[in-house]
Amino acid sequence: MCASFHPKEDLVVSASLDQTVRVWDIGSLKKKTASPADDILRLSQMNTDLFGGVDAVVKYVLEGHDRGVNWAAFHPTLPLIVSGADDRQVKLWRMNETKAWEVDTLRGHMNNVSCVMFHAKQDIVVSNSEDKSIRVWDVTKRTGLQTFRREHDRFWILAVHPEMNVLAAGHDSGMIVFKLERERPAFAVSGDSLFYAKDRFLRYFDFSSQRETQVIPIRRPGSSSLNQSPRTLSYSPTENAVLICSDVDGGSYELYVVPKDSSARSDSLHEAKKGLGSSAIFVARNRFAVLDKGNNQVLIKNLKNEVVKKSGLPVPTDAIFYAGTGNLLCRSEDRVVIFDLQQRLILGDLQTPFVKYVVWSNDMESVALLSKHTIVITNKKLVHQCTLHETIRVKSGAWDENGVFIYTTLNHVKYCLPNGDSGIIRTLEVPIYITKVSGNTIFCLDRDGKNKTIVIDVTEYVFKLSLLRKRYDHVMSMIRNSQLCGEAMIAYLQQKGFPEVALHFVKDEKTRFNLALESGNIQIAVASAKEIDDKDHWYRLGVEALRQGNAGIVEYAYQRTKNFERLSFLYLVNGNIEKLSKMLKIAEVKNDVMGQFHNALYLGDIQERVKILENAGHLPLAYITASVHGLQDVAERLAAELGDDVPPLPEGKEPSLLIPPTPVTCGGDWPLLRVMKGIFDGGLDSIGRGAADEEEGEEGDWGEDLDVVDVDGIQNGDVSVNFEDGEVAEGSEEEGGWDLEDLELPPEADTPKVSGNARSIFVAPTPGMPVSQIWVQKSSLAAEHAAAGNFDTAMRLLSRQLGIRNFSPLKSLFLDLHTGSHSYLRAFSSAPVVSLAVERGWSESASPNVRCPPALVFNFSQLDEKLKAGYKATTAGKFTEALRLFLSILHTIPLIVVESRREVDEVKELIIIAKEYVLGLQMELKRREMKDNPVRQQELAAYFTHCNLQLPHLRLALLNAMTVCYKAKNLATAGNFARRLLETNPTNENQAKTARQVLQAAERNMTDASQLNYDFRNPFVTCGATYVPIYRGQKDVSCPYCTSRFVPSQEGQLCKVCDLALVGADASGLLCSASQIR
Repeated sequence: MCASFHPKEDLVVSASLDQTVRVWDIGSLKKKTASPADDILRLSQMNTDLFGGVDAVVKYVLEGHDRGVNWAAFHPTLPLIVSGADDRQVKLWRMNETKAWEVDTLRGHMNNVSCVMFHAKQDIVVSNSEDKSIRVWDVTKRTGLQTFRREHDRFWILAVHPEMNVLAAGHDSGMIVFKLERERPAFAVSGDSLFYAKDRFLRYFDFSSQRETQVIPIRRPGSSSLNQSPRTLSYSPTENAVLICSDVDGGSYELYVVPKDSSARSDSLHEAKKGLGSSAIFVARNRFAVLDKGNNQVLIKNLKNEVVKKSGLPVPTDAIFYAGTGNLLCRSEDRVVIFDLQQRLILGDLQTPFVKYVVWSNDMESVALLSKHTIVITNKKLVHQCTLHETIRVKSGAWDENGVFIYTTLNHVKYCLPNGDSGIIRTLEVPIYITKVSGNTIFCLDRDGKNKTIVIDVTEYVFKLSLLRKRYDHVMSMIRNSQLCGEAMIAYLQQKGFPEVALHFVKDEKTRFNLALESGNIQIAVASAKEIDDKDHWYRLGVEALRQGNAGIVEYAYQRTKNFERLSFLYLVNGNIEKLSKMLKIAEVKNDVMGQFHNALYLGDIQERVKILENAGHLPLAYITASVHGLQDVAERLAAELGDDVPPLPEGKEPSLLIPPTPVTCGGDWPLLRVMKGIFDGGLDSIGRGAADEEEGEEGDWGEDLDVVDVDGIQNGDVSVNFEDGEVAEGSEEEGGWDLEDLELPPEADTPKVSGNARSIFVAPTPGMPVSQIWVQKSSLAAEHAAAGNFDTAMRLLSRQLGIRNFSPLKSLFLDLHTGSHSYLRAFSSAPVVSLAVERGWSESASPNVRCPPALVFNFSQLDEKLKAGYKATTAGKFTEALRLFLSILHTIPLIVVESRREVDEVKELIIIAKEYVLGLQMELKRREMKDNPVRQQELAAYFTHCNLQLPHLRLALLNAMTVCYKAKNLATAGNFARRLLETNPTNENQAKTARQVLQAAERNMTDASQLNYDFRNPFVTCGATYVPIYRGQKDVSCPYCTSRFVPSQEGQLCKVCDLALVGADASGLLCSASQIR
């Protein structure tokens, strides 16, 4: 069934269905394959080959199994064999040079044992079986340690990794890879000291000297199960005490006091103080906290292991971590809180994925919460700063001196900056556990508990950190001295708004051009555009220069691309009539009729336009143009040529002269904000290619290298024209193509020049945070979120607080709140409307930097008025109107904000009042619709009387129910209503008289003509959906908002009373005042 080699000796072990295990000696086979050293050996080998020989000899036959043996395997180092068979047994065998014998039998499998193996590193045997289980056995104690079962699949094969703590098992539908024990060593760091547990000893490592010392032995757990090595370790440096926690006995700790003198550190076992508890950590110099999970409390103990204090925890806690002296970080399934043990206050609270490890920075100002695939960075009050998500498991982490979090995954070392940016530092062959980061050195422990140091390149993240903290001197120094480059770094600098820094890393001209445009550096953009000399890049340069108002460079870019239409329009905008005239001549040379016409139109030259139209053959248009502009002699000449085809001119219309508009600024560049050169403009020029310096000398003299008309390139090659004023072919260096140097610009239009060594920086004001965003951040009240326009979070708050799912009735209220908390101003007709926040409680003495909460259009006094109107409509019998008013109250209350606790109680009381009236009025309106069901009419009238109504309304309801039942011959029930009505002492004599008469008639004949589902003797509430009584003791569900009661079948349905919340939904309760949060 199986055979395997011995790891070192020339042996093979085999297992067979003949119920035996055999060990074979294959030494002769090895000799046969080796090359013989002399002729005599070669001769004997030839004889063996010719006449036959035995290559493998049975050394031992191991008998003991009662059925066929499926598997046998050697121990990797000891003279042991393990076998598994169909008799459901695992047997251990020992062998020496002369014999082999059975040592013990391991029983426990319920079916055939398929495969069995020794573990490579531990004294354990792993077996699997057709009974769908994998079992782990202790070789020394010969007992079972652990059993893993599958529901449907039988196990067939096992494999043990020769070096790592990993096993694989194959089953009917696949395979699994698993570990038997966690490999993360328990450790604690304090300053330059590292304490960690390894091989039953507590060890000490000094980071500065990198020396390792074995401190004291720690007890090996006596329990017979896996995963009971130390899980966590806590150290008190002042008392030199160590707390070690493990999973022994369901969670326990051991307290060791480490001797301070080295002579006392020996192999003698130090007596440990023990106790039960799933987590134990030091919280003060000589105090430690132990988690009592069963009672959700912590026990504060002294170093004598005596309880000195007990403290209940604010959340269900399954682990505690250190959070500063006297504070605990408590972990529950989906959140963590920081709890002050002295004041018993929650200092911070945060929703997180399940946290496995907590790493504090050296100054205790920041903390990293490590989950399986997530890292959450917060400050010491658990205020969220950033979250990182990893696709593979996060293993460990530590903070460096700069406040950067360095962490490891299964195969990478990574960094996380305070703003959440992250990156890879290096890859890893095997996982490591970081203990400390110092400069560019990472100290870590591997899975074997060995201390290692890894040197890393910190340049990238230090550079990014310097940018983030605006330490530009460091940035400049690193740019000068380091080899930072690459597309990733350039992309990062662009993303973070530092394209001017990225410029200094880039040699590629196209990338430099893009970065220069992004950073607004026209000079470098021009230099790069010259190198690239591509039409598209010149066009983009022109667009950016136009945005900056740099007319000279716009003109230069248009000239390089021969974009005459844009040039003409630029001259029109700048009012440069002289150059517009030249553009007209150029268009004429190029035989561009439309260009000629446009330039003549821009110039307002009527005679030229008439001439162009005439030459183009458009005589009617030329005639009309000449006529309306008063050129009578030209018009007469054209009329004579046209003869009978003279176009008629419109009568009664006054023609107007088209003249070019007066430009806002004549020539020159736009006036720009006077700023000092930034640190990256002046300080880094020496590193660049000098392009900016070259361009600076040419500023204001762009015409010297310009080429407007390449005569050789003119479409009509036979036309050769030399223009005046320096319009010559490309390549002339003596005269400028456009004579820009001759422009007489006003002094104020000069772009100011500042010496390059100026160090001060102009910082443009950054946009502030919108008031609506401040409102949302500062408030947990749904009404204020709606007023800020953040309807999504407002709905989430209402859903969480009141279980509201139907927001349709609240839509108009949300819009009213938003529009009511903002005012709108129109500054100019072309400018967008300016939105202004309207704040509640604003005064002139208030600080301009402190924002008050939003003004709300709904208040409690309005609801009071609606309540009175609802009472009035009910008294008058206008039930539909009354129902609308009470429903409006229920819909408005979730968006009400009050100031005091007393007002909060009044709001909650108003919900109950409105709910009772809505339910009662709905039943009464339902009753009036049922004309053909007198029994149901009586029941609904009866239920109405059990709503909590005002006394006048209760009397009317009782009178109504009494009348309905009396008419239906239900005298006994009518008598009950009459009695209840008289007990209210009605002020209306007619009501009292009628009630007494009905009561007398009922007493003479105490009978009911029909049976009702109504028992007035048994207290009940009415279901808000089915309108049936729910008597005391019967199961019911309630609406989380209006508290209406329903039969259990209505759970999960929309509440019929308030029409907002889901029946039976979980909710935290109404939040309508800031006083509730404090």
